[in-house]
Amino acid sequence: MKKKNQLLIFKIINKMSNNNQNLIAGLLSGAAIGLAIGILYAPDKGSKTRKKIKRKANQAKDKVVHSAQDIKDNMIDKAQEWQHQLAERLKKGATVEEELDNLVTSVGSKTDDVITALEKKLAELKKKNRKVALNK
Repeated sequence: MKKKNQLLIFKIINKMSNNNQNLIAGLLSGAAIGLAIGILYAPDKGSKTRKKIKRKANQAKDKVVHSAQDIKDNMIDKAQEWQHQLAERLKKGATVEEELDNLVTSVGSKTDDVITALEKKLAELKKKNRKVALNK
């Protein structure tokens, strides 16, 4: 029974990880596209524009990588916390099914919070890119 519980927890954590990877890839792509469009409309020489694109892309990449690492660390911490809570509740007699339902509900709300935070960051990056493009 214990191995079955651990397998279910592993599957849930793995699915969460895949969803976060797709989200981060989408955010990174969107940020890069917005950045490139903003800089390409700036009236500078080609060499200056290319240098700006490279610099801004590296800055955006660093921010996304840092955010992704934070999300990963938070998800690992939460998964360990949930695993501990599940083990405690199972010791107290709760069924695996009830606990997995609770876990899935909790994961869903936390994932929504993470998505909202990342969308806000992306909007901020786009706004900054527009300001940079307008100031040129």
